[in-house]
Amino acid sequence: MFERLAHFLVARRKAALALSLITLIVLGSIGTLLFSRMQTGGYSDPGSDSARVWTVLQEDFKIEAASVVLIVDSKSGDAVSNADAATEVERAVKSSPGVDHTVSFWSSGNRPEFLSKDRKAGYLFVYIKDSQSIDETSAALQTKFDGDRGNLHIYATGFGVFSSSVNNQVKSDLAKSESIAIPISMLLLIIVFGSLVASGMPMLVGLFAIMGAFFGVWIISLFSDVSIFALNLITGLGLGLGIDYALLMVNRFREELHAGKSVEESVVRTVATAGRTIFFSGLTVAVTLGSLLVFPQYFLKSFAYAALTVVVMAVVATLVPLPAMMAILGHRIDKGVVRKSSITPKEDGAWSRIARGVMHRPVRVAVVTLLFLGVLILPLKGVLFSQVDERVLPASNKAAIAAQVQQERFAGAVANPIQFLIPKGAVSDQYLAAIAKTPHIVSVTPSAQTDKYTQVQAVSDIPPRTPEGENQIQQLRAISAPAGTLIGGVAADYADSQGGIKQKLPFVVLWIIITVLLLLFAFTGSVILPFKAILLNFLSLGATIGAMKWIFVDGHLGWLVGSFTNTGTLDTSMLVLVAVTAFGLSMDYEVFLLSRIKEEHDAGKGTIDSVAIGLQRSARIITAAAALLAIVFASFVLSGVTSIKMLGFGIALAILLDATLIRALLVPALMRLFGERNWWAPQWMKRFTIHH
Repeated sequence: MFERLAHFLVARRKAALALSLITLIVLGSIGTLLFSRMQTGGYSDPGSDSARVWTVLQEDFKIEAASVVLIVDSKSGDAVSNADAATEVERAVKSSPGVDHTVSFWSSGNRPEFLSKDRKAGYLFVYIKDSQSIDETSAALQTKFDGDRGNLHIYATGFGVFSSSVNNQVKSDLAKSESIAIPISMLLLIIVFGSLVASGMPMLVGLFAIMGAFFGVWIISLFSDVSIFALNLITGLGLGLGIDYALLMVNRFREELHAGKSVEESVVRTVATAGRTIFFSGLTVAVTLGSLLVFPQYFLKSFAYAALTVVVMAVVATLVPLPAMMAILGHRIDKGVVRKSSITPKEDGAWSRIARGVMHRPVRVAVVTLLFLGVLILPLKGVLFSQVDERVLPASNKAAIAAQVQQERFAGAVANPIQFLIPKGAVSDQYLAAIAKTPHIVSVTPSAQTDKYTQVQAVSDIPPRTPEGENQIQQLRAISAPAGTLIGGVAADYADSQGGIKQKLPFVVLWIIITVLLLLFAFTGSVILPFKAILLNFLSLGATIGAMKWIFVDGHLGWLVGSFTNTGTLDTSMLVLVAVTAFGLSMDYEVFLLSRIKEEHDAGKGTIDSVAIGLQRSARIITAAAALLAIVFASFVLSGVTSIKMLGFGIALAILLDATLIRALLVPALMRLFGERNWWAPQWMKRFTIHH
């Protein structure tokens, strides 16, 4: 299949390249429409009790959530004495474009739950007309009202303000990370290839992957919500995988040329070997990251959309326009030489000597390496998980400041009450008393009624999106309640979301293990190698998450990632994303390495020589590819959003651990210990392998 594709592209090289360039322009032009369709939420489980509560509140009770919450604070005097000024502010807010209506401490008859503990500040809730313009209207209100107004100081918070603030921060951070990652990647490619022409080709493939993914995700956004955080994965994975795959192809093409083959023969041989490896690598990454579709939250599904489209476009760009470019350039691929670069590594080079040294003492090397990984895993003890709130923003961000003021100065989460829907006629004083006696519940108030339900609101002084808030919801749900009672609100939404992830996680892990085992078996024809690969990847992953907890929770080496607000927890959704992405990329390098080792073993060499030569021929490219991908994701630590910092640091560290400790030390050591048993498989299974 790959040889036929190569012959076809060589014969029609100019047409294939021209069509690819036209496609790139079209995809890029349309794909930019994606930016206006991205969403900030997506953490809720749509099939949960809390989601059902919200649906009933909207449809039956006609209740909408306040998108913007203004805290109107008095510089002198108290909230009551500044009523005239506050009322004037409310009139100005109500007359602002996009605002439907408002409710405040002053317009509600001085409701005590809308008043701060020091009696100096009051709430002003803002309801927006069009749900499609919440971010835009919220941003406009924040810009207009957040700050000093005479004897008042106004703080703007609420989900709409948080959403618009995160959107703006992510877009700004994305431009910053790209401006750093792209020049550094280009410089490293020049160092690796020594040629301006050769080093430019991987960047073109990366660009094709990104533009194609923007287009693909834009199509998906017409039918499903897509999280704005997916933009970071598209650019990071698109640039990284595009460069990685092109790096492998271009390096193999130059090897074949310098071995004396013609341009046509070199292209065919490159696509048949490196192209096949890239196809299987892409398939492995795709099935791994595609597992995110299992989770109910569209936040995680969005990353699956991004990953699947990026991988497909990176593989297509590597297997179609890139071979056409190589066929057109031929020996001119070495033009623009800026430094001499070894094209065909010697079989007894530095990497070969490292591999042979490791295999000379395999037990010692394996034990020391495993102990080091174990040390990195240790900090995982006692780790707590949560979800994003305003604290993911920089501490100096106005939305983060406003949220902190709300938390410190108001008695309970009045803006985010716990909602109870009790079947009509089933409300009992005993049940309401049990709710009120639950620790940290400030007030319990029957609020409204329909033909089916009575709405009861409970105000808690625990922040809703925290482990403590999740525990409180579990306590409330454990109370004996009238049949059919539903509990919702922000805290319940958080608890249901965490529960949804925990429920689906075993299926995701099982899917990844089974599919990777099958793909690696089909690729290698070995039963042993796939199991070893999965085990080593889980070890590397544990070490990565342990290091993340040590830095982001325990507070060590903070200078590595810059300033952030330490919440004492790791973001659950981002941790799942780091784990799945890192696992997929680790398998990427596993396929790269095993491909070369198997090639040598199939040529008749023994295990030691196959591993040494395979590592020698692939390690330079794997190391360069890992460094490039790590640079791309490491640039994310410059983000002002803590979740993006975690994503960038986690994936970059996982890549570096995999390319060094795993591929250079543990793989050779274990290959030596297993010897020829590495390639064992029952005879009946061998017919399911795909031969070179």
